[in-house]
Amino acid sequence: MVSNKAYVTLNNGIKVPQLGYGTYKNKNAEVTIESVYHAIKVGYRQIDTAAIYLNEKVVGMAINRAIKEGIVTREELFIVTKLWGTQHRMVETAIKQSLERLGLDYVDLYLMHWPIGFLSRTIDTSNPINYLTIPKNPENKELYDADLERTPAETYNDMQKLVAKGYTKSIGISNFSLERLKTLLDAPTTTIIPVVHQVEVQPLFPQEELIEYSLKHKILTQAYAPMGSWGSEGLLVNPTLVGLAEKYKVDPAQICISWGLQRGSIVIPKSSNLDRITRNFENVVTLSEEDFEIINQMPDKYGKKRMILANNFPPIVLFD
Repeated sequence: MVSNKAYVTLNNGIKVPQLGYGTYKNKNAEVTIESVYHAIKVGYRQIDTAAIYLNEKVVGMAINRAIKEGIVTREELFIVTKLWGTQHRMVETAIKQSLERLGLDYVDLYLMHWPIGFLSRTIDTSNPINYLTIPKNPENKELYDADLERTPAETYNDMQKLVAKGYTKSIGISNFSLERLKTLLDAPTTTIIPVVHQVEVQPLFPQEELIEYSLKHKILTQAYAPMGSWGSEGLLVNPTLVGLAEKYKVDPAQICISWGLQRGSIVIPKSSNLDRITRNFENVVTLSEEDFEIINQMPDKYGKKRMILANNFPPIVLFD
């Protein structure tokens, strides 16, 4: 049975709320504070952010407001943030900066945001151009100034040290291809298996092979963009999803979320609309086996489609 209050257990024994709240693209301070605060009031207990989202400070303000008002305790929350590529060579500095922005003593999960580092420079959230500028390579193609001499395994090795130091309870990865995940796990320095792998997962991009391999290594999938994110308008008017939404008397978005939960993934939908935040939490449903399989067959019917194309990154580097 699908439940908005379900917990799943990570490979280190820590329990995490299966349904979380994502904050990507929530940059407006007032909107972000109200959205995160509302999400916690509604019942979300997992909050996902990242240094690159430029909203850790206001996300932290909302979290601490909810704690101060007695809505929730810190121990009841599961807070996730991420290491950005410009700080792969300064991992401990990066998480300390994130904690300062969040106003927290620790996070519950720290992820390597992408499996590639960029030219090292400290993040200055007051000057995002400092680390968001996309230089041009000699062929005049948009390409980040990749630090190709720094391997993901080296960065992950530094991340492992953060657990013993108490900065984070768990560590994981995000946006790794299957081959990059295998390489990381095969590295002799990898002594802590990632607890989760956060990737795009939605009905037209189900990631079956990656998820199957991850589960063999006790790595749970944390599904971002469960309703499609960029391009979601097309997904949410898909006739199959619309028909199922009408049958279950919910929105197509909640059909997508419910499908992800029913697969056993951790699902982190994002919205800044307070009503949708509430509906996405309260209106999860258990799909019949037949309806669940109908969604599983959508890629065969409509074709597979990745919504998060990461146009600022060279796909050959990130998605090979």
